[in-house]
Parts: sequence; structure tokens; C-alpha cells
Amino acid sequence: MKILSKRYKEALSKIEKGKVYDKEEALKLLKETSTTKFDSTVEVSVRLNLDTKKADQQLRGALVLPKGTGKTKRTLVICNAAKLEEAKASGSDFYGDKDMIEKIEKENFFDYDVIIATPDMMPHLGKIGKILGPKGLMPNPKTGTVTNDIKKAVNDVKMGQVEYRCDSYGIVHGIIGKSSFSVEDLKENLNAYVNAIIKAKPTGAKGKYIASIYLSTTMGPSIKISETNFDN
Repeated sequence: MKILSKRYKEALSKIEKGKVYDKEEALKLLKETSTTKFDSTVEVSVRLNLDTKKADQQLRGALVLPKGTGKTKRTLVICNAAKLEEAKASGSDFYGDKDMIEKIEKENFFDYDVIIATPDMMPHLGKIGKILGPKGLMPNPKTGTVTNDIKKAVNDVKMGQVEYRCDSYGIVHGIIGKSSFSVEDLKENLNAYVNAIIKAKPTGAKGKYIASIYLSTTMGPSIKISETNFDN
């Protein structure tokens, strides 16, 4: 049985059991019930009415949160020699050709958060897919990380790009900011995140698309919000 801390119990007592909150009210409460001494991450969990075993009910994509994530991500661009100057000018933290792939494979080089690759480099990256895949680092066209527009891709990541992906249970887990963000900034990010999921609704989805939405902070209790707050 999980033992709850005193701070967690105090936070939980402020949330009305069984209540479905309006998103603005929930965000205010979320800030009040953050239980950590550090700046907690604010997360959203969206349960979708999808059968992820079916090819036409898969969901994956990315968006740039209008107010950012509260964290600047480090990027690695992998491209051919002809585009190295472009990669350098993009402001990427690291960039390189096949030498970077070799560095990852032989030196366990992982001092970055996102890999951006040009399409012609994907066959080479595929050779270390077993290394990158489990770490969530494999570039993907659906998330904008396989592209010839290096500058835009790097800028999007630096500005607060986040990915969304439905797990095997039909749930999308995402980050919409920090507990230090204002309610208005969190609400703007939340709207952008959920509306991106709605816009990307798979063709095979049937019936009510969004089943439930919960908000939470790191180590804090979750708060259910009404899915009717959005265009479902």
C-alpha cells in the first residue's frame, strides 16, 4: 500500500472528490496543490476512445506550445557535409555528419534532448535505431524532426515543441509548462495541446473521441477537467 506524505494529503484535501472542474478553476487549484519545493512540471493526460492496435487509429505528432515548456532543450542536427554550415547557423547545440552517428554508437554520446536529421541521413541513423529508439531519440517525420528545413526544426524545439503520442491504453501524456507559469499561460498551452490532439483525430476513430482529461503536477494529485471545454 502506497504511503502518502503529509504534504500530498493536504493537497488532496483541497480537491473535491468526484468533481469535474472547469479548466481555469482546475489550473488555479493545480498551482495551489503543487507539493514540491522545486518548480514542478505541469502534465496533462488525455484518454482517447481509440483502439491503438488498428493502423487507422494511431496518433502521433508535435506542436509548439505558445508559452513554451519552461525548459530549453538541447538539439543535435545530423546532416550531410553540404548542410553543416546551415546546421551551425541554426543555433543547434551540436551538429555533424556520420561522425556523430559513430560518436553515439561508440562513445554513448547523449548530451542532447532531441535529434533532428535530414531525410538522406535516416538510413544511416536506422543502423543505430536499437540505441535511439528506447531513449525516444529516433527522429520522425510526424514530429518534424526529419526535415531539410533545419533552421525551422531547431527553432521549433527551442521555442517549446512537444510531442504527443497515444500509448497502448489510448492515453496521451504531455507537458504543458511549469507550476510557476501564470494560469493564463498554462491555459493557453493546454488549449493548444488538446486542440492539436483533436485536430489530428485519426480517421478510424468512432464515437466520442475524448473520454477524459486530467491535469497534475510532479508528485501532486490529479484533477479531472471537463472535456467539453474543448471542441471534441
